[in-house]
Amino acid sequence: MALDSESQRLIDLMAAANRPAWSTLTPQAARELYLSLRPAGQGPIPDGVSITNRKIAGKDGNSVPVRLYRPDRLSPDAKLPGLLYAHGGGWVFGNLDSHDVLCAQLAIEAGIAVMAVDYRLAPETRFPGAFDDVVSGLAWLAANGPAVGIDPNKLAVGGDSAGGNLAAAAAIWARDNKGPKLRMQLLAYPVTDIVARTESYKSFADGYGLNAATMEWFIDHYTPDKKSRGDWRVSPIRAQSLAGLPPALVVTAGYDPLRDEGRAYAWRLQQDGTVADLVEFGGMLHGFLSSPMLLHGARRGTSLCAAALREALVLRAQ
Repeated sequence: MALDSESQRLIDLMAAANRPAWSTLTPQAARELYLSLRPAGQGPIPDGVSITNRKIAGKDGNSVPVRLYRPDRLSPDAKLPGLLYAHGGGWVFGNLDSHDVLCAQLAIEAGIAVMAVDYRLAPETRFPGAFDDVVSGLAWLAANGPAVGIDPNKLAVGGDSAGGNLAAAAAIWARDNKGPKLRMQLLAYPVTDIVARTESYKSFADGYGLNAATMEWFIDHYTPDKKSRGDWRVSPIRAQSLAGLPPALVVTAGYDPLRDEGRAYAWRLQQDGTVADLVEFGGMLHGFLSSPMLLHGARRGTSLCAAALREALVLRAQ
């Protein structure tokens, strides 16, 4: 498998910058550094999308910020299919701004509304706080979607990395708790098992952006209680069954410590009778979808995800 030349250039730029490893920083310092790097990678918000911010009620009375994206070309009175999106960042960093462009582009290209959830971060809020906030967002959309122009009968859930983990777990929750009948789950390089360590953890332990030490740092912040790590809400591949879940698009990157657990999750979904497409961008690094200004693969990957969302939420729903 060959590393994409733009991915190699990104690796070279990271090495030249000689920034401190995430795992050597405090969570707050890591968040600030991460957000400072995002503008160069994701670029400006594309034209053709309206964006609004609001807050919704979360579990135990907490307030969860969300951001809504709606294509301008569609009637403001139309009830659009909707995607609930959870950002990546290892449960420790990332926010609505860090994935702004990706969410906007998915809305524009798929012709749907997107609601991004600014879930609480670790270590201030440990597991299952982030999961609870994403589930709260999904339940809120199912109950209140029409108030924000979203059809609650045409919903999908999605996310990348830690957000893909939360989306996968939310889909299981919806199946088991009379939640909305989801039409799709979009899982980009998801964390699916924080108990085991796959071969790709060893192959890409360091030197490819996300590294094994940083993943351990993330996991320790989110789930310091090791006994909780086998819970399906944080290791969805360990759920008793993955049958009866919405069809999935699982996107993996060839040079990613999380590659093998994404592959394994897609296989387990299929094994349990849930339709799952696995698409691997062989020359890409973890997190590539969030850097369209630096990687052609990011633009191609976003368009692929948007096409799958359009098929599931718009074309098949007609």
